[in-house]
Amino acid sequence: MTCLQSLLAAATIAATMAVPATAQISLTTAVDLALKNSPRVLAAQAEVDKARFVLNQTKDVYIPSFSLGSGLGYTYGFPFGAPSLFSVNAQSLIFDQSQKNYIHAARAGLEAANHSLNDVRQQVMEDAVSTYIALDADQERMKAAQEESGFASELTRIVQQRLDAGQDSKMELTRSKLTAANLRLRQIQLEDDASNQRDHLARLTGLPADGLATVHDSIPVLQLTGNAPVPDTQLPESVQAAYSAAHSKLQSAFGDMRKMYRPQIGLGMQYSRLASFNNYADYYKPGSFNNYNNIQLGMQFNLPIFDMTKRSKSRESMADAQHSIHLADQARDQFLEGRHKMGNAVRELQARAEVAQLERELALNQIDVVRVQLHGGSPNGQPATPKEEQNALIQERARYLDFLEADLQLRQTEINLMRFNGGLEDWLKSAARTQAPDALKPDAPQPQ
Repeated sequence: MTCLQSLLAAATIAATMAVPATAQISLTTAVDLALKNSPRVLAAQAEVDKARFVLNQTKDVYIPSFSLGSGLGYTYGFPFGAPSLFSVNAQSLIFDQSQKNYIHAARAGLEAANHSLNDVRQQVMEDAVSTYIALDADQERMKAAQEESGFASELTRIVQQRLDAGQDSKMELTRSKLTAANLRLRQIQLEDDASNQRDHLARLTGLPADGLATVHDSIPVLQLTGNAPVPDTQLPESVQAAYSAAHSKLQSAFGDMRKMYRPQIGLGMQYSRLASFNNYADYYKPGSFNNYNNIQLGMQFNLPIFDMTKRSKSRESMADAQHSIHLADQARDQFLEGRHKMGNAVRELQARAEVAQLERELALNQIDVVRVQLHGGSPNGQPATPKEEQNALIQERARYLDFLEADLQLRQTEINLMRFNGGLEDWLKSAARTQAPDALKPDAPQPQ
């Protein structure tokens, strides 16, 4: 193969790869990619790792720490210290009642970090599911809006013909044009909303936005719960994280309070190899400086009796802990109130969706009546016109779009309620079990 042929082959491959492919992904795949690519989840996981290391630090004080050093130097005159070739130091904590509370505080902090991680994961899952469902609904709504806009264009054509034949007024033509313009505006708004949802889903999943599409059959049926009774003890991860953080601060406050009037015991050890070339033998008793190995081993006992700084610090810590507990109670009350309101909102949205569905069925019936009158005549002697047929078709599409909007609001609210009740992840797991293993379709690009 010549150099020119190689360049042409490479250009052909590059052009083929540049053609945007359709990335059609299932709901569970979108959620899985969102969890893997979310900076919020990664940051929350880093907080969990940090809390775990903090817990390790509170325990590691009981493990002796070792250090190696040297105090080697030249001396002249009477020596003030013993220069060492090298020294090994070891020290550790044996007993401190406050340290037990600090360990409990660190463990509660780790629990709070895990609750926060789970809460962030559920928020990302809800965001991905809501965006996916909204994009799927936009695809159906754009199709209905396009059909509605086509009916409006046909209506304008019919009215123009009737105007030319002297059967309609110019005002009626303007009204039909205004209807078509409003429907085109609605179609543009739906296209913009779909573009925004597609871009947001692309950022969540790490996939390119061009050609990103949903698989309608991958969305499982929602089990609408409405305002079904849920125990007040079933709290979301965010509220549990708040209580765990408050418990951590409370344990820290107990530890600060127990810094007074309680013993603290530590262990220390030091080995030094002293230098033999200094003038120590000139100032010490002859023969007493022949052993250059020095070992010290002992325990340090400390009993704090009076320390106003520590007492003020403990009171500050307790006030901060009480503040965190009250904030956690406030978050709990706000959640319970919001969950109750959301349950009532689900009932209202269910009723609204039912009304929209019945209005659409009524519009379908009206189309059948108009078409019967158009082709078979009317019992009262006034047959329907093609203009009335187009108006009926436009009304049916409008009612269908209203139904899709109400149904989308209902599903998104129910998804939000499922997250608050802790059922969103189980719902997604049930969806994954009923589908094929999550994977991008062959024509889908890989995450960036």
